[in-house]
Amino acid sequence: MRTAPTLGIAILLAAVSPAVGFARQATAASDSTPAAASLDPRQGQEIGSVFEAFLSPDQEPGEEKDTPAATPKQFKSTAPSQLRSERQGRGHGVLRFTRDLSKVYVEVRVEGIDPKDVNMFHIHCGRPDMLGPILVDFALAGDLQKNLADGVFSVELTNADIEKTEQSGQGATGAFLIGCPIVPGLRDKAKTISGMESIARQGELYFNLHTYGQTYYGNIRGKLKPQAPVAQ
Repeated sequence: MRTAPTLGIAILLAAVSPAVGFARQATAASDSTPAAASLDPRQGQEIGSVFEAFLSPDQEPGEEKDTPAATPKQFKSTAPSQLRSERQGRGHGVLRFTRDLSKVYVEVRVEGIDPKDVNMFHIHCGRPDMLGPILVDFALAGDLQKNLADGVFSVELTNADIEKTEQSGQGATGAFLIGCPIVPGLRDKAKTISGMESIARQGELYFNLHTYGQTYYGNIRGKLKPQAPVAQ
């Protein structure tokens, strides 16, 4: 049989124990609270997603001799053409998007093609073997031949360049050839660098470099894909 002092101690311990347990739980919860995130808007100007393409004649979906008769004059070759198997041109290009998607840096090294023979250079949207519409017309950003004179084409693009390309299309033909839908099959077209990056993630952007002898299909073409990690 417990004495009165012993019984009093037991009652006191019973009352204190839940409070101690609660304090321990509160301390544990406090210890598990994550530290505040480190936020820096300036990091938006750093490079985020990167896509690359290797350009070759083999990715062009047809031969210039098979250009449809109804093709508008500006898209027909004005110099002798070669078959894909006869052409030596090659290219390697990258798109480097800033993390805030305010701009994209474009660099393309071209070999085996005289810059003086280049008459058009675009980024198109579309799947392999399709002739997709134009998202970016590089000729609207400066002189193509001068830019390629050292073998490397480079330019910085913003929303304004996409808008300028879209505005360059005239009439029914322009509406069909210019501008890329954000979602295939829908009418809404990309108007921003963010929209361009979204289409790149869908795997539906490609470079196409045209020359006077390979104007309709293009001379070399390259599908853009997420850049592979560099081997250590």
